[in-house]
Amino acid sequence: MKATRGCRFSFHVTVVAAAIAYIYFSTVFVFIDQWLGLWSSPGMLNAVLFSVVALFCILSYALAIYTDPGRVPSSFVPDVEDPENTVQEIKRKGGDMRYCQKCSLYKPPRAHHCRVCNRCVLRMDHHCVWMNNCVGHANYKIFFIFVLYAVIACIYSLVLLVGSITTDSPKDNQQIEGSYRTVYILSGLLLVPLSLALGVFLGWHVHLILQNKTTIEYQEGVRAMWLAEKGGHVHSHPYDLGAYENLISVLGPNVCCWACPTTRHIGSGLRYRTPFEGSSTSRS
Repeated sequence: MKATRGCRFSFHVTVVAAAIAYIYFSTVFVFIDQWLGLWSSPGMLNAVLFSVVALFCILSYALAIYTDPGRVPSSFVPDVEDPENTVQEIKRKGGDMRYCQKCSLYKPPRAHHCRVCNRCVLRMDHHCVWMNNCVGHANYKIFFIFVLYAVIACIYSLVLLVGSITTDSPKDNQQIEGSYRTVYILSGLLLVPLSLALGVFLGWHVHLILQNKTTIEYQEGVRAMWLAEKGGHVHSHPYDLGAYENLISVLGPNVCCWACPTTRHIGSGLRYRTPFEGSSTSRS
């Protein structure tokens, strides 16, 4: 069962909510209306399409905020004698099993302690101030889908903005230059950097998903790769199953549900498949 958390609205969450509302209303009631006419057939079609994208974006954002990223069970103890558990993560110093002194709990594979949330998070990727929540095992896909729809919405809105400026409008041009000038300037200053930043961010997480890495694992992997090369060894990520298997491990086995913020496929997050296991082995 998916855990939820109480949402404490923060300044950053309020900024994101305000930005979403501003982009939506300026796109539908200014850009589409000025370019195509809101009540024309093309105008209504674009308004509906943009509203659907915005709805999925808002839904994904709300779910990413409210969904608990994954809590380590108090009863968890690593089973070093389990023949199916071929990878055991240990401390860099001493070689002991990973244990969190702050939470007084053993850490499952890929779990890390978040200093902001003051708890260990399963398959922790990072703490996101814009969600006031950690991104981890249970909400990573939802977070990724939110970023995907945010990029689509920003680019879609930017195209409509440019179109409404450069194309002859059925509305009075003097009205555009007057009352809506501020809206166009603010929207351009918001949408251009936002589209670029979110586009790069989305590309980065696509890269991570294809390698089945978290942001923390990437950072740790850079050091591990350097140490391995220094010792004459080859470093490989222990959870890299191949591009397609990595995709379905995050987005789910049903391709039709990849763009939906659903997480029924994720399992408990206490152990993960590795290349050393058979393909039929599933996560528990």
